[in-house]
Amino acid sequence: MLEEALKEQLREHFNKMTVAVTLRQHRGEHERREELRQMLDSVAALSPLISVEDAPADQDGEITGGASFDIVRQSGATGIRFHGVPGGHEFSSLVLAILQAGGLPIRIDPGVQAIVRELPGTMAFQTVVSLSCHNCPDVVQTLNSLALLNPAISHEMIDGALYPEFVEKHKVQGVPAVFLNGEPFASGKIDAGQILEILMKRSDHRAQVRHPESRFKVAIVGGGPAGVAAAIYTARKGLSVALVADRLGGQVKDTMGIENLITVDRTTGPELTAALGGLLRAHEITIREHLRVVRIEDGEPYKKLILNSGESILSESVIIATGARWRELGVPGEKQYLGHGVAYCPHCDGPFFKDRDVAVVGGGNSGVEAALDLAGIVKSVHLFEFTDRLNADRILLDRLEKTPNITVSVSAEVKSIAGDGEKVTGIEFLDRSTQEKRSLPLDGVFIQIGLVPHTDFVADLLERNRFGEIVVDDHGRTSVPGIFACGDATTVPYKQIAIALGDGARAALAVFEYLLKKPVAA
Repeated sequence: MLEEALKEQLREHFNKMTVAVTLRQHRGEHERREELRQMLDSVAALSPLISVEDAPADQDGEITGGASFDIVRQSGATGIRFHGVPGGHEFSSLVLAILQAGGLPIRIDPGVQAIVRELPGTMAFQTVVSLSCHNCPDVVQTLNSLALLNPAISHEMIDGALYPEFVEKHKVQGVPAVFLNGEPFASGKIDAGQILEILMKRSDHRAQVRHPESRFKVAIVGGGPAGVAAAIYTARKGLSVALVADRLGGQVKDTMGIENLITVDRTTGPELTAALGGLLRAHEITIREHLRVVRIEDGEPYKKLILNSGESILSESVIIATGARWRELGVPGEKQYLGHGVAYCPHCDGPFFKDRDVAVVGGGNSGVEAALDLAGIVKSVHLFEFTDRLNADRILLDRLEKTPNITVSVSAEVKSIAGDGEKVTGIEFLDRSTQEKRSLPLDGVFIQIGLVPHTDFVADLLERNRFGEIVVDDHGRTSVPGIFACGDATTVPYKQIAIALGDGARAALAVFEYLLKKPVAA
């Protein structure tokens, strides 16, 4: 069931385990029971510390049957349960859960771990996933880790394709769909940092678990290509460096096909993110992942960065590389039906609209790529563009013209997204060439209209332009001495990965020059 190369790789990982782990399969009938057992047996055969057994009795819970299993360690239940055969992207979630239950350290910031251990109340999480979703494993792995940290937390991964009755009951139309104690917690695109921030806001214990203030030469805010490049360049100069990021990879992590990164023939966002993380950890850099800077206070000799965990960091210089997020339409129905027909990731949520009619809003490269991607899954795609022409690359437009189930409307202003109270039923738009208001019945709307820079936390500190981008000079210097910025969060033109990498390196060199001329801090 597993390829030999993968088996060798897994053996090497499992050799690091120090605690025995049992994969306990539930009793009961299911058409995928035997397939699941074969997968679990194949994994268990790779380590003497992994075993497979049948659960002693039918398990309690909303979902029962033989396509489910628990992860159990010597000290007892971990709170981790899988419903389905965790192949595809979720195979990595299974492997990581085994490794962490088997004694490997959990890669969540120590300060955040302390907060999680103190979270009050029982929390039973359920996450509906698609095995083709590249965002889902991040959520599954985060919630599995929380279950290992706090015995009052449990987590169930549910393959939506195997349990359509659960999907129908809970009206799931986008993944990952997270439920907490039976109530909606998050729907659609969410990452580990956002989950942890929501939970930290529930905690009354942040003050008791703060770290002492740490001092650095350079503090970098953001973990995308620009931030990673800046961190590596400053670390190689022998400077003490801290990097704070809600997630490594940033927006790049959501990009599936990358073919314009020089020297790399082709890669994906998750692969590039893993490579960036490996480079970071190969240098002496203090990484504070899954955390966010909420405010920066100017001062001398140190700037003060306040984190959402309640901690603070002191640094002689700061590089802001916070990137950008998907731009929202801002029309009625968009937020109401997020995860119920409104989506931002065609790769993740496209399969939920198989043989249905959908719209894509946005006629740039992202919008046209989304339309082409969806055209192979859905019944029809209607592409809307506000201006009088599509603004994508010629090669994409050529493919678009050859795809029969895509219809294009230019000079079209989306006014609202309609629904029946539970899901999207259509879209209402204005034909700007005739001023005629029109409506179109649809099952889903994918929004692809560009990015908004993550700069609100410095709105009162740094000069920004009308788009919210931080104004920088040709060295990456901002309006405040000692604070630099780079990448998509700035006025630097052409938001590309290659440019962000170079821009991060440039900002790092400018910081090194700044610190050489700066009086030594006491």
